[in-house]
Amino acid sequence: MRKYLFSENGFVERPEWAPNCWVNVECPDNNDFDFLTQQLRVPEAFLTDIADVDERPRTDTEGNWLLTILRIPMQNDKPDIPFVTVPIGIITNDDVIISVCYHRTEMMSDFVAHTQRKGIAVNNKLDLILRIIYSSAVWFLKYLKQINNVVTEAEKELERSIRNEDLLRLMKLQKSLVYFDTSIRGNEVMIGRLKNIFQDTDYLDMGLLDDVLIELKQAVNTVNIYSDILTGTMDAFASIISNNVNAIMKRMTSLSITLMIPTLIASFYGMNVDVHIEHMPYAFALIVVVSVLLSAGTFVLFRKIKWF
Repeated sequence: MRKYLFSENGFVERPEWAPNCWVNVECPDNNDFDFLTQQLRVPEAFLTDIADVDERPRTDTEGNWLLTILRIPMQNDKPDIPFVTVPIGIITNDDVIISVCYHRTEMMSDFVAHTQRKGIAVNNKLDLILRIIYSSAVWFLKYLKQINNVVTEAEKELERSIRNEDLLRLMKLQKSLVYFDTSIRGNEVMIGRLKNIFQDTDYLDMGLLDDVLIELKQAVNTVNIYSDILTGTMDAFASIISNNVNAIMKRMTSLSITLMIPTLIASFYGMNVDVHIEHMPYAFALIVVVSVLLSAGTFVLFRKIKWF
C-alpha cells in the first residue's frame, strides 16, 4: 500500500504522485514494485536490501540515488518476542522521496498525524529523514515504558509465586531491550553519516539535528537503565530460586538423617546375632522408645541450627 503525501502545514495526502512528493509505501505488493521500479526508476537492489529483516542502519548510493536504512520499533504479534525492530528504507533523488517498510507499524501513521496536528512543514529530504529518526526515538521511549510496566507486573507475580512463565516473559523482554539498544545506536551512527553527506548543502538544520541527537541519547540511556534493572531482577530471582532449592535440599537431608537413626537401630537388632535383650518382655517397646528419643533429639538439634 502506498500513499502520496505533500508537505504543507503537515503532510496532506494527494491522489497522484508529483515531484517533491513523499511516497510512503508499507507492505508493498507487486503493483507497488512496478510503480517504484518502472515509473520512478528506483534501483531494485535497494528494495531487496530493505526486505532483509536483519538489515542494519546504513547508507548506500547508486547513481544519483541515496538509500538510507533505519531501524524502527514495532509491537510484535508473535508471542516469542513482544517488541522488535524492523528496517525502513528512505530512498531519495533530486525530486523523489520514498520510504519503504515491509511491515505495518504504528509509528509511520502517527508520524503523519503528528505533522498534521502540529502543522510541521518538512522542507527537504534530510529534514524528513531526521524527523523520522526523531519519531522512532519517541516510539522507542513509548515502548520502553510498556516494557517497564510489564516488568513491574511480572515482579509482583514472582513475589507471590516463582513460575517459569514469568521468568520466560522477563527473558523475552530482555531480548527486546537488546534489539532496541542496537537499533538506537545504529540510528545514532546514521546521524553522523548523514551529517557528512549533507554538510555542504542547505539541507542541514542544526537545530533539528541537535533535537534528534538529544532524543536518541535519552532513548539509549533509558534502554540501559531498564536493561540493568531487568538484569538485576533476573539475577535476584535466580538467587532466590537457588536459595529455595538449597533450603529444600537441606530439609530433605535433615529428614533423611532423622529417619536414618531408627532404621540403623532396627538394622542392628535385625541381625542374626545375640542382642542380650531378646528375652526381655518389653524389648521391642524399649527399642522403639530409644529410636524415637534419638530421632527427636536429632530433630531438636537440627531445629536449633535452623536446618528445619
